[in-house]
Amino acid sequence: MTTIDLVYFNAGGGHRAAALALAAAIREQSRPWQVRLVNLTEVLDPRGLFKKYTGMAPEDYYNKRLARGWTLGLAQELKLLQGTIRLAHSALVRPLQRHWLATEPDLVVSLIPNFNRALYESLASTLPGVPYVTVLTDIADHPPNFWIEPAQDQHFVCGSARAVEQAQALGYGRERVHRVSGMILRPDFYRQPPRDRAAERMALGLEADRPTGLVLFGGHGARTMLDIAHQLDDLQLILLCGHNRALAAALRKLPARAPRVVVEFTPEVPRYMQLADYFIGKPGPGSLSEAIHIGLPVITVRNAWTMPQEHYNTDWVREQGLGLVHKSFGSLRPVVLQLVERLEEFRANVRRIDNRAVWEVPGILAAILAQAEAPAQPPPQPVCA
Repeated sequence: MTTIDLVYFNAGGGHRAAALALAAAIREQSRPWQVRLVNLTEVLDPRGLFKKYTGMAPEDYYNKRLARGWTLGLAQELKLLQGTIRLAHSALVRPLQRHWLATEPDLVVSLIPNFNRALYESLASTLPGVPYVTVLTDIADHPPNFWIEPAQDQHFVCGSARAVEQAQALGYGRERVHRVSGMILRPDFYRQPPRDRAAERMALGLEADRPTGLVLFGGHGARTMLDIAHQLDDLQLILLCGHNRALAAALRKLPARAPRVVVEFTPEVPRYMQLADYFIGKPGPGSLSEAIHIGLPVITVRNAWTMPQEHYNTDWVREQGLGLVHKSFGSLRPVVLQLVERLEEFRANVRRIDNRAVWEVPGILAAILAQAEAPAQPPPQPVCA
């Protein structure tokens, strides 16, 4: 059976979510493949020595900073990280070579940035001919050496015209760059039943016909949500706090002049999105794409705290007319009121986005596998007169 490895890590959560979503779509399409999820951290540090000596996994520091909103300075830290990765290139390649030799995949798909040079070179040097594919889980690349490495015999799956342009600018031809219609979303985002929004809102204690915002800051929430709830105390809100029980408790204690619902971790994010009219949150590619797929215009920000790889996401929102981008969550009220006034205009733009990427990627992988498995064609023989 054909074996496909999906490489992810837990920094930020979106890479693992994309890998799980893609694996689920492959199963639902009944592809004749064995799909394996490969955690890069476990391959590079199989005995967990980093956590043993530091007390945390390599991704934990990054994830804690995201949860607390401590993102100022990440652009400089990213350059330092990339320099460290390139200095440690040989040390990274060796355990990856051992891994590929032991597991022998037929296709490797990377859903992570920064490590694609080491991943590709380790695979090419141990299992020549096995295709290597990078699926960008950001709307665009953040060059150099983030998603798209130059001069590698590989394929790219891009969810925007901008990302396609970036890959082609580095010399990759059309046969190596595959456009899909957006970011990879979980299959359950495509299976949401029609809802009686009025009835479900009232069951939650909300008013049936009042414009409703959904506030979401990832799986661990963010204290920024407290300030947003305070500013918008007369607007109806659904606040999703993820695993952050302390944040949820603090939000429930805030006085409010309009109904609101505070939700801790739930697998029903699509349902709550369907009950809302607009989205407020960070410019992450996953949360923006989820909201837009459900039909919600978005409000987000771009400033010194915005992660560098997410800058283009705000450009995309503006270019497509999908919502409003502000300078700060600290002065949000007039922006929300403006979006509510123009809600139908933004809704019309959002409806034009038809993201089917999670269902499109398996077909691209099948074509790449078929190309790799096709027998080499002999060169044409000269014709003698």
